[in-house]
Amino acid sequence: MYYQIKETLTPCTAEEITKREPGAPPYVVIIDPESWAKKRDLFDMVIDMDMDPTNILETKAIVNYDSLTGSFFVPRRSELNGAPHRFAFALDEKGIIFIENGEFAAKVVEKISWRKKWRLPSLERFLYDFLEFLIERDLGLLVEMEQELGTIEDEILGGDLEQYPERLNDIRTALMALRIHYEQMLDFGQELEENENGFFKEQNLRYFRLFTDRVTRLMDHVKTLRDYTVQLRELFSTQLDIRMNRIMTVLTVITAIFMPLTLIVGWYGMNFTYMPELHWKYSYLVVIGVSLAIIVGGIAWFRRKKWL
Repeated sequence: MYYQIKETLTPCTAEEITKREPGAPPYVVIIDPESWAKKRDLFDMVIDMDMDPTNILETKAIVNYDSLTGSFFVPRRSELNGAPHRFAFALDEKGIIFIENGEFAAKVVEKISWRKKWRLPSLERFLYDFLEFLIERDLGLLVEMEQELGTIEDEILGGDLEQYPERLNDIRTALMALRIHYEQMLDFGQELEENENGFFKEQNLRYFRLFTDRVTRLMDHVKTLRDYTVQLRELFSTQLDIRMNRIMTVLTVITAIFMPLTLIVGWYGMNFTYMPELHWKYSYLVVIGVSLAIIVGGIAWFRRKKWL
């Protein structure tokens, strides 16, 4: 796929790019690794890194003598714990080339060609829009996570959870992946803003500052949510302690109520010969009455103390 950055992202032929005239619009190319290996010399870029997308483990930008190369490692927003999108890139002042095995970068570029129309088209503006598309859904995703964490908090406080919510671990893992992604994207944007090779116009560097500012806000949101997950874990542990304390209180009250009854059982289980009440016909009824009085009196006293 070949495009030129005009008022819109306009499809073009490979020849219009590889044989471009001086002053021609910047270009955007999406190409697979096999085609890149065959055609890389046509783009006249000095590349100092391996451009194989399968080996990508991070988002980064590397300044070379006559180009800027790097890679993207983008978590899937639909499944943050799943396989990420991986693709490489190379750019100079003439344009940018994306090298990928899949279709992610191609779909993003296609969306830009549909949606964007520029008053002042430039390579910097395209890069800004491309990076923005990578994080456009993230704020909504973080808001959904926050609402889900709020629901989990209500369930914990309401005592509806019998065991630790596994979804809390999933959210925490997803937030960790996003935090790492944002840190790398922040470094990436700052590397572009540095403009060491002078590929970008000075007045257009503000696009990269806008992007890094937005990523910073998303990072702050992620940190807040991660702290929230820690608080929910502690809240769940606290609720378990409270539940255990209630159980121990009930067991203690039951034990305290039945201790006098145990004493009575032990007392009259001795069977001494000269225990006068053993020969009294009302002894059995009296012992029953005393036992009931102890139970009722104990329950009433513990309720008065609000231990039951």
